[in-house]
Amino acid sequence: MDYIWHYDSPLGGMTMASDGQALIGLWFDGQKHFGEVLDSGYEECLLPVFDQTCRWLAVYFSGKVPDFMPAISLRASAFRKRVLKILLTIPYGQTMTYGQIAARLAQESGMERMSAQAVGTAVGHNPISIIIPCHRVTGSAGRPGGYAAGLKTKSALLQLESTACR
Repeated sequence: MDYIWHYDSPLGGMTMASDGQALIGLWFDGQKHFGEVLDSGYEECLLPVFDQTCRWLAVYFSGKVPDFMPAISLRASAFRKRVLKILLTIPYGQTMTYGQIAARLAQESGMERMSAQAVGTAVGHNPISIIIPCHRVTGSAGRPGGYAAGLKTKSALLQLESTACR
């Protein structure tokens, strides 16, 4: 059984999901791929992991770097999990390109190259927005790239982090 809870962020409503123990999803309401990791049957219930996630989001949206993380569980293919784990290494206020992620994956796999487009697809299907910071991934030459919740939201998140880092 999966569970959901709602959070009102400064950028709009968000829905979080859990398997009862760990966070499995966090989406801006209405974004692309919303709820794609949820089982068909779920119920709304405030769980401890949702309390932790709400606290994490409150710290984040106040312009500070959270010094804790709610438990997360990834429902994704092995490739997507590898990409998402790299996203977790991108420091607050910094960015990484799709190409850099692809090069890192290729190196870790002993391959000559990895498709930046495949990385982009995996990033776009990130089920745990903000906490797994897919908004910190940009295209080549600093172009913003895409964002499942829209470029306006991505820009606002990057601006929040850039202002807080000063």
